Amino acid sequence: MPVMRRARRRDLDLDNGQSATLGWQAQKSAATQRRVLEAAIACFIEVGYARTTTTLIADRAGLSRGAMLHHFPSRNEVVKAAIDYLHTKRLRAFRKAIAAIQPGNDRLRRVLRVYWADVIHPLFFAFVDLKVNARTDPELADILDPAQAAFDGEWTGTARELFPDWHDEPERLEMALDLLQYTLDGMALNLADRRPNEHSERMLDYLETRLRELRPVMAPRAAE
Repeated sequence: MPVMRRARRRDLDLDNGQSATLGWQAQKSAATQRRVLEAAIACFIEVGYARTTTTLIADRAGLSRGAMLHHFPSRNEVVKAAIDYLHTKRLRAFRKAIAAIQPGNDRLRRVLRVYWADVIHPLFFAFVDLKVNARTDPELADILDPAQAAFDGEWTGTARELFPDWHDEPERLEMALDLLQYTLDGMALNLADRRPNEHSERMLDYLETRLRELRPVMAPRAAE
């Protein structure tokens, strides 16, 4: 019996050691993949999608091309994973900023500023570059369009939660969201060096005024 117990203990120790090794390898692999995806996004921002190659991504990640291809066997696979990762980063930042809005704050003004911060961030410009290239690249469009639809869906759902007074007038809410999104996207693309200036601040104030005009008029409460 003691011999059997020792044998079982040795087996258990081996299993635990193997599990620890596998867990460490999985963590190492995940960390390497994140390095590749961060490198791919950096390349999209700095040189654009069209000039981003697997060699460039590998160099940026500090890996050999072969090591990178071990995790992502083709450029398309790197691009798809990078777009998903980019989408996740944008959504995470957006949700965090929205969650920080305090109940006593002017929500319309804060949401306007949160969206503006999103579209002047380098991640947005990486997304824009991908969108432009997707116009003539059906494979890229197939990857990008679902990510864009998911972000738009999250944006619309969040707005509905933040502004319950618009629930009975969905068309006005949709108009307000379109006005905000199209205006700020266009402003961001025309902003020199992605740096806000007095012109962009003036437009933000003007847009805020127009959005307030679209808000439903709250009926006065009946006297108690």
